[in-house]
Amino acid sequence: MKRCKILFFIFSIVLVSFSISESAEDLVEQVGSGSINWTDGIIVATGIGAPPEQYYGKPNARPMALQAAKIDALRKMLEVVNGVRINSTTVVKNFAVDNDTVVSEVQGLIKGAKVVNQQYMSDGTVEVKVELNMRDQFAQIMLPDDIKDIPSVTPTEPASNNVSTTPNVLTSGKYTGLVVDARGLKAKPAMSPKILDENKQEVYGSSSVDREYAVKQGLCGYAKDIVSAKKNERVAGSPLVVKGIKVDGAGKSDIIISNADANILKNSSDNASIMQQCRVMIVVD
Repeated sequence: MKRCKILFFIFSIVLVSFSISESAEDLVEQVGSGSINWTDGIIVATGIGAPPEQYYGKPNARPMALQAAKIDALRKMLEVVNGVRINSTTVVKNFAVDNDTVVSEVQGLIKGAKVVNQQYMSDGTVEVKVELNMRDQFAQIMLPDDIKDIPSVTPTEPASNNVSTTPNVLTSGKYTGLVVDARGLKAKPAMSPKILDENKQEVYGSSSVDREYAVKQGLCGYAKDIVSAKKNERVAGSPLVVKGIKVDGAGKSDIIISNADANILKNSSDNASIMQQCRVMIVVD
């Protein structure tokens, strides 16, 4: 029996370690009482509720606690949503302040947030976790109007599933995407960031992408390390990897790269499809 307990303990540690290593790959930003998973494009909030004191121990105590927890979770979700950076100068709260239509649409999305977990505690309280997808409807509301639908571009050759560990310099000029290494710059993730050259001319941003792609998968993906970024299906194969040299904008979401790297991308035969299909990953600390 003692041996079984030891084995169970070891197995539990292995499971916990595995789950931690998996989640450690995601770029998660804590905002207020919730968080934004920029890697998966998910906003998360957790609420706690308790029944009125006079109902403790009665049959309807649990349903009342559950309802209170859901209300608390949605309230916290609104706080997190208000803090989402749309671009390097604007967060959702500022964007929606003078737009009743946006406020109404956002409130509707929050009310429909998905309950992904609920736990009943021994003290009678209930904990509810809710999630909201930042893609699709949310992105349609928040992304700039200047992102238009663009006629399809000629697709590139299918990307290999093998991720190269060698420098991304291909004689053919064929790239499957762009990875911008912005580590060490204190860069902040946003829904609509820009990649600029040293003259602050836009290399990649809202004017470059097709709205359908931007709404469905976001203008770019975020990762915490180069390996994870290069493996991401958005760019996997032979992405061009460039180093950010500094950030721009009050929100520190726009990344400046060298003119030399900007020219490599501009001169690539796949530049148009990379831009339009949002095949861009940004690596931040």
